[in-house]
Amino acid sequence: MQNPFESGHIKNYILAYVSVVVIMVLFFVASTLFHDVKSVDKKEFALTQEGNNSLHKKRVVKNLFDINSSSFKLMKKSY
Repeated sequence: MQNPFESGHIKNYILAYVSVVVIMVLFFVASTLFHDVKSVDKKEFALTQEGNNSLHKKRVVKNLFDINSSSFKLMKKSY
């Protein structure tokens, strides 16, 4: 096997490495130029009375537990 430093092949290796780095930089620049950032409007929700809101949350949580308990069954024997 020949030593790349003595045979002059090191120039080809450096050229290949530099070309890969240049291509990566070009793709990065192109992606930042063509990436359109859209502004997002802040959404505000109307607040209801505190009592009705907490009652609604309890109903939602209770419904979630009812749904999940019927879809899972415990095994009689643990392994």
